Amino acid sequence: MAVSPTELYHTEFVRSARAVGVLWGVCTVCLAVIQVVVLVQPSWVVTTETTAPTSGTLGLFQVCVQGDWPGPDCQGSSSPLTPLPAFQTPAVLVCVSLGAVWSSAACLLLFRFCHSAAVFKSCGWLQLTAGACLSLACLLFLDSWDCAEMRALCGDRVGSFQPGNCSVSWVFTLALLGVLDSVILATLAFVLASRQDALLPPETKEVIPGLLTSA
Repeated sequence: MAVSPTELYHTEFVRSARAVGVLWGVCTVCLAVIQVVVLVQPSWVVTTETTAPTSGTLGLFQVCVQGDWPGPDCQGSSSPLTPLPAFQTPAVLVCVSLGAVWSSAACLLLFRFCHSAAVFKSCGWLQLTAGACLSLACLLFLDSWDCAEMRALCGDRVGSFQPGNCSVSWVFTLALLGVLDSVILATLAFVLASRQDALLPPETKEVIPGLLTSA
């Protein structure tokens, strides 16, 4: 039985869309893992000057000071799930961003039940929300440096957007990369959603509604 060009084109389009969708889904899961690291790692800030009275790192939940022990001495709030008082808002925003990313990853299961374009658009908005929350968390983190934890680690010169004897560490850089990744994945999701119909030839657009009606 001969296969028409329309059917062949449609089959190749579906295969390509699925391949790109799988890659997009893997990158979405990787973004979620990155955000978990950003949330729990106490290395948003690190001391840089050798003349500083103490040496260590600081995160949303803990302050870790280098001591005589093989590992750093980390102290935080009374509850392991409670962020430091000065960084409660950034921690909440990172959690919201993480929830949005994992929700977009969970939406991959909806491809079996919903139209692909609708799923991609939903995931795109979720990822844009994740990027916006994470970028706002980074901004508020820099604005919250005038606190007791930062002064104890970085000296008295700290202030809003002024790290004193410290500087941002690799976790903060990873958070910024997470913002960029969220924007790229959201853009790709919207592009995939728009191309679901735009790439199909006109005769295919006429055949598919007819098949849906007859079904």
